Amino acid sequence: MRDNIVKQKSFLFAVNIVNLYKFLITEKKEYVMSKQMLRSGTSVGAMIREAEYAESKNDFKHKMAIAQKEINEALYWIELLKATDYLDDKLFTIIHTDAVEIIKLVTAILKSAKFNSP
Repeated sequence: MRDNIVKQKSFLFAVNIVNLYKFLITEKKEYVMSKQMLRSGTSVGAMIREAEYAESKNDFKHKMAIAQKEINEALYWIELLKATDYLDDKLFTIIHTDAVEIIKLVTAILKSAKFNSP
């Protein structure tokens, strides 16, 4: 069986998001943006997991499109947290790089699914 890279990366991303959320609420006392980041950042992997057992090709595309929107939203919150000095350069670079990699993977999967449609 082939490894599912986007599934693995989105799960590890969710773990990092949860840990970042814990850091932001305990160390930085930031509750609003971090909660938004937590919701969108963890839902990416959940949608990818749902797509894995989609009922149809259209259902698969729909769930992957939602994952794409969620990772894009997570990027927004990560960038906003950086712009408001809640994230230092090192932490931002690590989490942002992972998010960009995931959005590229999801986008490529969606393009492939659309291209292969009847």
